[in-house]
Amino acid sequence: MAYQFHQRGRQDERKIKNFSSTPPFLILPLIFFLIFGLVSCGGKSPTASQQNTAASSNNKDSNLTFFDVTLEQADEVGRPIWKVRAKQAQYTKEKQIGQAESPYGELYQDGKVVYQIKADVADIEQNGKQLFLKGKIFATDPKNGIVLQGNELEWRPKEDLLIVRNQINGSHKQLQAVAQEARVKTREQRMEFSGRVVANSIDPQLQVRTEHLIWNIKEEKLIGDRPLQIDRYKNNKISDRGKGNSAEVNLKTKIATIQQNAQLDLLDPPVQITSNSMTWNMNAETVTTNSPVRMFQRVENLTVTANQGEMKIPQKTVYLTGNVNAIGQRRQSLKSNTLTWYLDNKLVEAQGNVVYRQIDPRLNFTGETAVGNLQTENIVVKGGTSSGRVVTEIIPQERTNRQQ
Repeated sequence: MAYQFHQRGRQDERKIKNFSSTPPFLILPLIFFLIFGLVSCGGKSPTASQQNTAASSNNKDSNLTFFDVTLEQADEVGRPIWKVRAKQAQYTKEKQIGQAESPYGELYQDGKVVYQIKADVADIEQNGKQLFLKGKIFATDPKNGIVLQGNELEWRPKEDLLIVRNQINGSHKQLQAVAQEARVKTREQRMEFSGRVVANSIDPQLQVRTEHLIWNIKEEKLIGDRPLQIDRYKNNKISDRGKGNSAEVNLKTKIATIQQNAQLDLLDPPVQITSNSMTWNMNAETVTTNSPVRMFQRVENLTVTANQGEMKIPQKTVYLTGNVNAIGQRRQSLKSNTLTWYLDNKLVEAQGNVVYRQIDPRLNFTGETAVGNLQTENIVVKGGTSSGRVVTEIIPQERTNRQQ
């Protein structure tokens, strides 16, 4: 382990390196007292009176002040694991903590810099295995440009773990996030945000809110394993909102997979989609489900359920398959094997084992296909009887009265 301290006086400059065989668990107070003694006496062994004078020359708390200080720590094979420099540092014996002004330095993994750190003022603690900084901290990953800001930093090199706590603000060309804590696994290139997480993606333009969010930096994926909300923006306004108990967002392909109590509310068209699992392709503007799905059109109060479905948002068209059941606001219903729903034209096309039911007047028709407007109860059912091809037209009772 090697420690290097620089001290600059008013009239001269002294630079001293101290290489010691002291084991790596040497604590900070010993370092400061040892180096102070060497620096104050120009490398000579100080006398007791000199040490007392130096210590008492500060204040009653036995503060020791150093200038141009460098604190280094190496691993078992001599590779650096951190290096912190400061213009001025003050060590308080009673608090067993070093306060550094304008500290800056590097954190190393396998001998390579993984993060650069700096602060205005920071309290520094180190025990040979971990480094702690408290203050207004900035940590920058020089490889991918991630910048983490917070008020506490902890570096655990043996665990490949960097922790930044207390009002986290992370920024990157792809993502910006705020949280209470960020944990970075340096080798895995993975970051975990926790505590009131709000993450904003630049492209696609999204905002994710949750209590715990994982960012796989290499794979460009956001993974939420807690209930979360995803807001999509167009022209800086919310256009769609997704919710679920968990989700994965691929920022590269712009595809979000929402799991468990998945829900997507679209603004245009005004449709709510719920399922246990859905895939939201923001690039292709599609939503697909391979599990039972429910779609609700708020304006017409029309609900459709099926085993699976797909929606093409720009075309405002829905394709549903398996046990399809469409129900209108007057409890009229249309069941079929498949259904195509054109929301713009308010038109439905049903195929396979079609059953249409109407409450008032009470009607029940079966066939192979059906086309029409379910909301106005104007439906044409074709086929499905023993006499061959039959066309049945159902006309609402209100229309019959007007004709009379």
